[in-house]
Amino acid sequence: MTKDLIVKGANEHNLKNIDVVIPRDKMVVLTGLSGSGKSSLAFDTIYAEGQRRYMESLSSYARQFLGQMEKPDVEYIEGLSPAISIDQKTTSKNPRSTVGTVTEIYDYLRLMYARIGIPHCPVCGKEITSQSVDQIVDSLMAYPEGTRTTILAPVIRERKGEHEKILERIKKEGFTRARIDGEILQLNEEPIKLEKTFKHTIEIVVDRIVIKPESAGRLAESIELALNHGEGLVVALLQKDTDSEGEDMLFSTKLACPDHGISVEELEPRMFSFNSPFGACTACNGLGFLQKIDPDLIITEKTLSIDNGALGDIFSSMEYGTFYRQMIEALAREHDVDLATPYMDLPANFKEELLYGTKGRNLQYYYESRSNGSQSYRNHPFEGVISNLERRYKETNSDYIKDKMEQYMSLTPCDVCEGKRLKPEILAVTVSGLNIAEFSGLSIREALKFVNSHTLSPKDEMIAHQITKEIKERLTFLVDVGLDYLTLSRSSGTLSGGESQRIRLATQIGSSLVGVLYILDEPSIGLHQKDNEKLLKTLRNLTDLGNTLIIVEHDEETMYAADHIIDIGPGAGIHGGEIIAEGNVDEIKACKESVTGQYLTGARKIELPEVRREGNGKSIRILGAVENNLQNIDVTIPLGQFVSVTGVSGSGKSSLINEILFKRLAVEINRSKTKPGKCKGIEGIENIDKIIDIDQSPIGRTPRSNPATYTGLFTPIRDLFSQLPEAKLRGYEKGRFSFNVKGGRCEACSGDGIIKIEMHFLPDVYVPCEVCKGKRYNRETLEVRYKGKNIYDVLDMNVSEALEFFKNIPSIQRQLETLEEVGLGYIKLGQPSTQLSGGEAQRIKLASELSKRSTGKTMYILDEPTTGLHFADVDKLIQVLNRLVDAGNTVVVIEHNLDVIKTADYIIDLGPDGGDRGGRIIGEGTPEEIAKLKNSYTGEFLKKVLR
Repeated sequence: MTKDLIVKGANEHNLKNIDVVIPRDKMVVLTGLSGSGKSSLAFDTIYAEGQRRYMESLSSYARQFLGQMEKPDVEYIEGLSPAISIDQKTTSKNPRSTVGTVTEIYDYLRLMYARIGIPHCPVCGKEITSQSVDQIVDSLMAYPEGTRTTILAPVIRERKGEHEKILERIKKEGFTRARIDGEILQLNEEPIKLEKTFKHTIEIVVDRIVIKPESAGRLAESIELALNHGEGLVVALLQKDTDSEGEDMLFSTKLACPDHGISVEELEPRMFSFNSPFGACTACNGLGFLQKIDPDLIITEKTLSIDNGALGDIFSSMEYGTFYRQMIEALAREHDVDLATPYMDLPANFKEELLYGTKGRNLQYYYESRSNGSQSYRNHPFEGVISNLERRYKETNSDYIKDKMEQYMSLTPCDVCEGKRLKPEILAVTVSGLNIAEFSGLSIREALKFVNSHTLSPKDEMIAHQITKEIKERLTFLVDVGLDYLTLSRSSGTLSGGESQRIRLATQIGSSLVGVLYILDEPSIGLHQKDNEKLLKTLRNLTDLGNTLIIVEHDEETMYAADHIIDIGPGAGIHGGEIIAEGNVDEIKACKESVTGQYLTGARKIELPEVRREGNGKSIRILGAVENNLQNIDVTIPLGQFVSVTGVSGSGKSSLINEILFKRLAVEINRSKTKPGKCKGIEGIENIDKIIDIDQSPIGRTPRSNPATYTGLFTPIRDLFSQLPEAKLRGYEKGRFSFNVKGGRCEACSGDGIIKIEMHFLPDVYVPCEVCKGKRYNRETLEVRYKGKNIYDVLDMNVSEALEFFKNIPSIQRQLETLEEVGLGYIKLGQPSTQLSGGEAQRIKLASELSKRSTGKTMYILDEPTTGLHFADVDKLIQVLNRLVDAGNTVVVIEHNLDVIKTADYIIDLGPDGGDRGGRIIGEGTPEEIAKLKNSYTGEFLKKVLR
């Protein structure tokens, strides 16, 4: 078997027939400019071929259920091991998927709770145990000799009625005494009359025994008889002597609360799963939340009165004189309330009835018809605004009405399980005092501490030894990859790309496979420098086991830790796809042509700004922020500056900026229907007029969306083509040059350029459309040419080519220049959005913003914009962001990249750690001021780059 992985003649995407040798059992880093072809080599060539070979080993029957796998454009690959890809796109957005389920820790927890969990009554909290007859006898024989015990069989417990038939049956079965409501009575005397309307307890007196060594046999017989009549329950009344007060002891042979009768079946792992009907809360089906009408989304302006529109536009008929208006006026009269009072000052009981109704209490008023002025007496309950909307939502079949009402809905924790997802009886099962939901709610760090310190009985220790060993190992792996601040109950949909990737990495380490090829996509994303070392140590563990690692990465520390580096370039897109240098760090540094090498040696670097901007003197102030782990902090964000929000992973940066700042400003400025994070308030909103979040989500979900359509560039291009003499002669409007509408597009493929052919027992095949040959337009449309190029040729140009081609048309040129400036000169105008990386999508959005005329009062929010960017691209990005700030705008960036942080005008550093140990402000000020702070991890690393 060949020692190395050999790739020969790779041509996938922009790769230019490259040959590469990757050493086995080593950590190999692929680096190079964004768009140079790193992912094309790692994922689209090596991983895709590994997957394809695995699929070919399956039967044709199995293959029909799997997606298509085309052969990558490569001559051959030798020495390929089984490949596992850990990228950033594979996080499940399913609300049922949590950190615990993804890492399989929750499966081990379910097993542990099923085997050694102690059930309790969910009502009274009393421990539920089942005892055999021998155990009950042993418990009673442990009392001092001479203790008098009366064995009672409970037949009726706290039930209303006269119970004549029960008493008759007891007499017929030969029993002479019964304890009724705490008093022992003779049954063979005069008939016992019980009050029908009161609750009664009837217990048969089975035997009276004095505890002594020889009475054990009689005691066992009496208990067995009592258990038969008491359906698994027996009461022992214990007295020191005949005159003393007795004490009752209740025993059960079933897993049931003796007081409340709540029984628990034998515990099984599936009962602890919120994805199984055996354990899931019946109200929310195990989701932990319900979609309900949210009063905060209905009444967004609490300073307005109902007269001035506090209820927004939920009722189109709230003007004076309408039926609904008159009902609300009647409710207001009853509460002696003026509808001109601001909503925030209205009494609480009026607001409660306004929103949730009068709960059956009738409103009495005269309804006056607007059409003829006639009056009619009304006497009926008021349904309430929210109750009315919820009823209409359930009853309507109209999608329009449902969509309108969903604007006012938000996810609220389930009232029954309080967000814990499980049934009450399952939540009452504990191990060392914690139920499974409480354990899942601990941070990974606290959970590990709990598992290491909890004490179990010798029997439970033997049962749970192997399970706790597995749980400890997996929790330790999560701590090792810097995720100790997460909780096991955290939904996987809320994790960042870097977090989800590191969780899957921890899962892979847990599986301890050997001889595997792991392909990772920037595992350092979203990780603070202080945790980088932990991650690299974890990656090194994988190679030490005997695995090969191929890491697509731009992080300097990772490059220094790698055994082998392959630098792809020299440029991006069509200018890339070649191997520039390979070897260890020193060999890359020695290569003059390598841009990466130039940044590593310091020959090229991102310069510090000559002066830090002072801003415009105005600011936005967030007061009392308490969302997630934020500790009631006040934060000032100066305007007209480049602001960087820093801190370790999980310190609360996204909670502060994305959840509170962006959502609150979006509600206030854009009138968006979203629920902002919790804070006391935000001051200074009047100082900005626009809020824009530039994230890394795709610019479109279908191949029809592309950079030309997203940036609006395609409109002036189509205008230009429609103004050409040939187009005017033929009567073509600009719609003729759109591939989304009928007219100019190829109807055989509906303007897609490709046709999907379904193959039975084989993967679906995509073939170019035979009619238009993949060009999307019909022949007549393609005959219209500008400078010898038709509309398809223009879409097939990259940005740099198009800039030269359209240099005399200002409207098109301006937008192309901004795409070039953000480093996207290599992408094609018609490149499908599905083929763009997150970093590229974000820069297209940035370019789109740059091409608009600035108001100078806009706030831009970017969350880790350096994801997927090479040093040279980060340099370009910083220049673009500085242009936005120079125009008077404010840029707020959440970032770990020190090159971005050092160029910021102002830093807000959160910490000191992640999760419950974070959420505080460590420092605010210029990078130089933060670097002087002793307790700031960010400051520690900043010192090195500010020299």
